[in-house]
Amino acid sequence: MTTRYPRDRFDDVADGPRVGAHRGAQRRGRGWIAFAWAALATGVIVGISVLGLALLNGSYSFTGSTSPSASSSASATSEPSSSPTSSAPEAPAAGTPADQGTTSVVVLNGTTTTGLAAKASATLTSAGWKVTSTGDAGTTGTTATIVYYQQTAQASVAQGIAKSLGVTAVQQSAAFPNADISVVLGADYAG
Repeated sequence: MTTRYPRDRFDDVADGPRVGAHRGAQRRGRGWIAFAWAALATGVIVGISVLGLALLNGSYSFTGSTSPSASSSASATSEPSSSPTSSAPEAPAAGTPADQGTTSVVVLNGTTTTGLAAKASATLTSAGWKVTSTGDAGTTGTTATIVYYQQTAQASVAQGIAKSLGVTAVQQSAAFPNADISVVLGADYAG
């Protein structure tokens, strides 16, 4: 299929071979190549920008420790439906660091106080608990320190951690899927 161009002065040559510029047929697919390169460049620029912003924000680091996802941190402010187990009569006795086994413990700072999670982590570590990571909670307005645990079998370990921190609030919650035990430090935690 040939493309018809509008007539111009070179089309009116009457004698002899054609004189002037002849337009060759356009090659097909050249637009897709340019589009593909532009899409690739855009993807690379966006990826580098997102990684750079995450590093500048402090939400990602190359330390090797895992931190809870933003969605689980953001849910730290919501009230879990479970009631505190520390007031329940059938609550087991507080656990010891030897009871933790392979339990992962995460300490999150829910206040504006800088370094509070590191201070609580040091307190737990000196008491014999193994803290897998520390970080900031999704909000800075938490008033009460609460130790959350995933499964009922972890209640005694959570109570032992709470006792080591000098707090009493322990609740079962699935709001923190990245750790077995999650400590959200509030304004009441003195360290």
